Amino acid sequence: MPAALIYPLAALAEIAGCFAIWAWWRGASPLWLLPGVASLALFGWLLAQVEAGFAGRAYAAYGGVYIAASLL
Repeated sequence: MPAALIYPLAALAEIAGCFAIWAWWRGASPLWLLPGVASLALFGWLLAQVEAGFAGRAYAAYGGVYIAASLL
């Protein structure tokens, strides 16, 4: 999977997972934890698909994508 596809997908998975857990924490149904944990697991798996030799640059690039996705 190309890195240009991994980063946006990872950003969306992290934002969705964090939102679901935040919603549960603020009083939503405990069922919000299921998609939250699944999204955060997907986030970790997606970032693990980037080659280890590029991990530092990959994380820096991902940070930029995450900020852009959060602002949108």
